[in-house]
Parts: sequence; structure tokens; C-alpha cells
Amino acid sequence: MDNLNIPTHVAIVLDGNGRWAKKKHMPRTYGHKNGAENVVDICLYAKKRGVKYMTLYAFSTENWKRPLEEVNYLMKLVIKFIESKLDILMKENCKLNFIGDLEKLPASTKEICIRAMEDTKDNDEITLNIALNYGGRDEIVHAFKAMMDDGISKEDITEEMISSYLYTKDQPDPDLLIRPGGELRLSNFLIYQLAYAEFYFTDTLWPDFDRKAFDEALEEFSRRNRRYGALS
Repeated sequence: MDNLNIPTHVAIVLDGNGRWAKKKHMPRTYGHKNGAENVVDICLYAKKRGVKYMTLYAFSTENWKRPLEEVNYLMKLVIKFIESKLDILMKENCKLNFIGDLEKLPASTKEICIRAMEDTKDNDEITLNIALNYGGRDEIVHAFKAMMDDGISKEDITEEMISSYLYTKDQPDPDLLIRPGGELRLSNFLIYQLAYAEFYFTDTLWPDFDRKAFDEALEEFSRRNRRYGALS
């Protein structure tokens, strides 16, 4: 394990909470609660393994279509998550960053997200990005609108410039995407940034995705030959 090639940036789709709860004959909210509990444990273990950035897909722009009761629970869960985990994140020198269109969140959820980002902005051992009201296509639209607002001419648009207008600006692109839950798709997650990431899919549902499962993903990543389009 000590000789592994550790990714700098790991992205994870937090999938399978509802199915996990259903298997236990519990409401979907029970799965979301347990999934949220898993976030900090995996993040801090990733820090221990040498990962510098984590981006977790928590709530997409499409998730507003879910039942209102579930959506309201998830918005309140974000508040409870921050209230209960901020102290340990500060102690572990973890920067907490929320990416996505925060303007459309309920006021109380938005306010605590902004406050948590401000409180942890100087922490520098690991950055935890939580994608909230996030969509990859929406992010690209947001970036191009911002470039237009800044008067950027089409001749000056480069890949590097586009990256600098994304929510993950000043961060390296993910090296590894992990998707628990058995689905084999991106679901509109970091579609620009994941251009050269290695993909790792597992049937394990997110609440059951423990440190051993994370190590298995790291081991698989370390076996990959990343050529970036060059000949092997």
C-alpha cells in the first residue's frame, strides 16, 4: 500500500443512499443521513493517504425534481452536517468549499455554506469540495457568461482560461472519479474537468463505502497507465 501512486484529486458521486435505506426497510432520508456521516470519515482518510483535493457530488441541479419532502430534508441535512462537522474539519486543517449555484439554495442553507467556507478558507492540508445544486453543463454556461461579462474576446479563449472560470478554478483536475452504487455514468458531474480522469465504478452503495473500499479504488488507480493520448 505504501508504494501506491496516490491521486492528487479524487471526485466521488455519492450514490446509493436511497437504495441502501430501502434494503434496510427504512425511508430514503435514513440513507441520506448515513451517507452524510460517511463524508468526513472518507475525506480525512483520503488526507491520511495523501490526497489533497476531494470533490463530492451531493445534490445536482436535477435533484430538485425529487419529492419536496426529500429535498427539504436534504437542505436541512446540509445545515446539520456543517454544524456537527465544522469543528473536526477545522482541527484537521480541512478547507470546506461548496461548488454549484448556491444562489438558488434556501437562505439558511446558503448562509451557513458561505460561513463555513469563510471559517475554513485558510486551512490547507486538504480541500473538500461539496457539489451542491451543481450541474456540469450549468457550470460551463456559468463560466461562459462570466467571460462575456468580463469582456473576454473569442480570440483570447483557451482551455486554461475556461478552467479559470469554473467552480474548481485554482485546483488541479481530478485524477480519479469513484462512483459507488453500481451506475456507470457521469450524471452531469465535472464534465469538463474529468477529461483525463480514471474512472472507478463499484456496486458498493455510498453509506457502505468504507476505508477498505477507498483503498481498493486507490489500488486500482495505481495500476492504471495514464498516457494522456500518447502512445504506450
